[in-house]
Amino acid sequence: MTDTILYIVVPCYNEKEVLRETAKRLKEKIYTLSDKNLISKESKILFVNDGSKDNTWEIITSLHEEDKVFSGVCLSKNRGHQNALLAGLMTAKNYADVVISMDADLQDDINAVDDMIEKYSEGFDIVYGVRSSRKTDTFFKRNTALLFYKMMNLLGAETVYNHADYRLMTKRALEGLAEFEEVNLFLRGLVPMIGYKTTTVEYERAERFAGESKYPFKKMLAFAIDGITSLSIKPITLITRLGLFISCISLFALIYTLIKYFLNQTVLGWSSLMASVWLLGGLQLFAIGIIGEYIGKIYKETKRRPRYIISETLI
Repeated sequence: MTDTILYIVVPCYNEKEVLRETAKRLKEKIYTLSDKNLISKESKILFVNDGSKDNTWEIITSLHEEDKVFSGVCLSKNRGHQNALLAGLMTAKNYADVVISMDADLQDDINAVDDMIEKYSEGFDIVYGVRSSRKTDTFFKRNTALLFYKMMNLLGAETVYNHADYRLMTKRALEGLAEFEEVNLFLRGLVPMIGYKTTTVEYERAERFAGESKYPFKKMLAFAIDGITSLSIKPITLITRLGLFISCISLFALIYTLIKYFLNQTVLGWSSLMASVWLLGGLQLFAIGIIGEYIGKIYKETKRRPRYIISETLI
């Protein structure tokens, strides 16, 4: 275990309020594990600057100059959390035996790193950090999160309940992840596709140490839609089934209309007509919107644009 090089990858976007405290706690954790001979003294903390508008990168550079346990990757522009995380993972893969990813806001319990390392020593390639409860969340966020995971699994996207992006991955698991070349990234759904031996560790999620959440409800909703349409074609299958169902109802409605016609009872209610028009029109627009989501993703995939561009690296 003393030869195991660990890299902790931390994506950062406008994290100047919390970054130095995060660095302090992670440094203590790295040194503690190293002193216990659980990891190599070459282990590092890799911060990924996702095009921050504040002085996040300047702080990362300063930390690197103070202590080489800190490394940094600076993206050329803001590419979003998932791309920034991937950039850090793919960079760390070249130096580390095992990589742990976590957010910079100190909500993920750093002490769970010990349990992850223990699971790694038992032969697991992927260890998911799973929240033991959601007591710190509001009623609305707790229930929308529950709906999110249930909806994802219902629509065919395999995810780990109450897991975000706090996880351990070995070098070979990261090499497996590198085989997935899609532009539309949803790592919570991609990582389970890798396979290999996996397990979970539970931890208590704390309140954010400082700063503001980078994922308000609007962003979380977009993230959920992106995840579903990136990993599953079930929404299109549901549209097909819904269309078939409505067609069957329409056939019965046609028969009903003909019967009324031959019985000279053709004066039908205006309300039922309007309700049918609005309902079918709304369903059609909804269906077109879902299909449009998939077409947009196909468009992005065929372009093969880079998922991120690294402007500077501090190793």
